[in-house]
Amino acid sequence: MKNVKVILLSVVALILVSCGTTSTVPITGRKQNLIVSDEQVLSLSNQQYQEYMKTAKASTNATNTAMVKRVGQNLANAVVSYLNANGLGAEVSQYKWEFNLVQDKQVNAFCMPGGKIVVYEGILPVTQDEASLAIVLGHEIAHAVAKHSAERLSNAYKQQYGLQVISAVAQGAGASSTLTQLGTQVLGVGAQAWSSGFSRKQESEADHMGLIFAAMAGYDPQVAVNFWQRMSSATGGGSSSIFSDHPTDATRIQQIQGWLPEAKQYYKPKVTTTTTTTKKTTTTTKKSTKKK
Repeated sequence: MKNVKVILLSVVALILVSCGTTSTVPITGRKQNLIVSDEQVLSLSNQQYQEYMKTAKASTNATNTAMVKRVGQNLANAVVSYLNANGLGAEVSQYKWEFNLVQDKQVNAFCMPGGKIVVYEGILPVTQDEASLAIVLGHEIAHAVAKHSAERLSNAYKQQYGLQVISAVAQGAGASSTLTQLGTQVLGVGAQAWSSGFSRKQESEADHMGLIFAAMAGYDPQVAVNFWQRMSSATGGGSSSIFSDHPTDATRIQQIQGWLPEAKQYYKPKVTTTTTTTKKTTTTTKKSTKKK
């Protein structure tokens, strides 16, 4: 009987893998096998995102709110342009980017599939400037672009719930409820839970991609080193609260330093053009002519 179960589980695993699609993560080139569709993941995440935003308190600081939206949109535009130029535009074609700053003292930020990103006010004293904020947002955008949530769901299917899913598919019913139940168990209830359990491999990948995304958008990737040094000081030098499953801050900084030469190849400083209008004053002198 034990051998039969092993064989059955092996068959299920093969079916799940064969039913999935092979996806390549941009920038890193890592291969993924995803057995959940973008539509399924976006449906789950959008529902939880809407519930979160009903209870979240938007920041009342207009300047900081505008900064988060501006930096976030600059990054999104650069990423979409890169993906389109490399034949990968379909990967984010269904995304509707949103960048929100909320009232919360936690040194944190999170991302949900589909480009829904939330920044807590508590992280702004650590970022200090737009370039460092771009490092944080680049990391969050990377989680979405790399489809890390879909990967987590797919792995859960293959490792824990394969028989249940195959049964649901075979019966032609219940797949939706099975997916919802699995999403709740694996990704948690609530928006932030979607990005609180990424593996260290995924977190490092997001660091790598996010650094390059920031550079693409015109933000100096070099600031990432000082930012993470500040983050290390703010959180006591261990794995920071922003990404609990990340490598330690010391490891992250070392990895970032190794990726900087690659990121700098994408870096083109943003050019600010100032237009000065000069009013030209014409003085007309009336000449009086007298008859002699």
